[in-house]
Amino acid sequence: MLAVFAERPMAQMQQLLGRARAVLTDNYGGRQPIVMSRGEGSFVYDADGRRYIDLFAGFGGAILGHCHPALVEAVTTQARRLWHVGNVFYNQPQIELGERLNRHAFAGQAFFCHSGLEANEAACKLARLRGRDASPRRWKVISLHKSFHGRSLAMIAATGNPRIRAGFEPVVEGFSQVEPGDIGALERAIEPETAAVIMEPIQGEGGVNVFPPEYFVQVRELCDSRGLTLIFDEVWTGCGRTGRWFAHQHFARPAGGVVEPDIMTLGKAVGGGLPVGVMYARPQVAALLAPGTHGCTLGGNAICMAAACRVFDVIESQGLLEHAAAMGTLAVERLRRSAAAGRIAQIRGRGLMLGIELTEVPSGLMEAALERAVIVNVTAQKVVRLAPALNIPQAVWEEGLDALIATIASL
Repeated sequence: MLAVFAERPMAQMQQLLGRARAVLTDNYGGRQPIVMSRGEGSFVYDADGRRYIDLFAGFGGAILGHCHPALVEAVTTQARRLWHVGNVFYNQPQIELGERLNRHAFAGQAFFCHSGLEANEAACKLARLRGRDASPRRWKVISLHKSFHGRSLAMIAATGNPRIRAGFEPVVEGFSQVEPGDIGALERAIEPETAAVIMEPIQGEGGVNVFPPEYFVQVRELCDSRGLTLIFDEVWTGCGRTGRWFAHQHFARPAGGVVEPDIMTLGKAVGGGLPVGVMYARPQVAALLAPGTHGCTLGGNAICMAAACRVFDVIESQGLLEHAAAMGTLAVERLRRSAAAGRIAQIRGRGLMLGIELTEVPSGLMEAALERAVIVNVTAQKVVRLAPALNIPQAVWEEGLDALIATIASL
């Protein structure tokens, strides 16, 4: 139990925690003994009324913060109009979200599901469909070490972290990993049966690992020359998180334009905190997803689609791409000149997707930050991850950073 909570009356919290332990699985073993009850903007409040600054936004999902009025209005209006009809029919919010993706990403067609995991599954299936008529048939997928693509049986095979696969062997065949940033390693790994390459523009779970833009140019050129499908997993980096609509838009091609994938996957932020996943593909690739090849009963639910449409509208109308870029720069500068600078080995990321690698593995950092009423995350043992709402006010952002700096400095 956190010391700060042990000092306060917690009758309601303790009661709720007792009920939770009786009925919920313990697969989220790192859960803090806190029950959150409400949120507003970049603040959340626990069942005993304590306020926290949220610098992680529900694993990046609450891209506009908690209970954003525009999202509440969109969901409420849609709930009064139409909830769910199934995908033997169209619904208007699906169409409108597809149009927004075309405007802000590249020309393509969308398949809607519930999560980034499902979007990645759909992308790999589509890549296999694209390779089914080749000789030999193309069905294998190459990913990167330290990657994370989800926890289904197929996606743990795609994920470049042995710890994620432990206990679930034998893994699904056809997936292999290479060292990120090494175009030679990728080229050597390609076999006649290779269908696709899947990679995150910035690795999230792996430690907010960033690679040079020219690496992605080389990967695109290699995939083109070898007839491979290039999949960008933008589940973490999509919807403005990095200061661009999508992280691949940072990768300029020498001849002009940006590096674009054949397939892009989205999750987390795209629903603003509601369960939305998107597999988005160039039209000639998407056309292979013929009737009966894939589906999702609640994918494209009208309420979730209405929320996702509004996410794009708010980001665009409020200039949040520029805000995210500016707040990211501010954070890096503030951290580098802070009292915690001596404990920081490196700061990585773009926009409001930041990883602060510490010089040594911290003990109880998340708990210590919570004692200062700030929510952060630690991944890859010693990388503090920050992914606040894109619209976090500068004053709140600086207050949260100050608390985090004090936490790191005190360890």
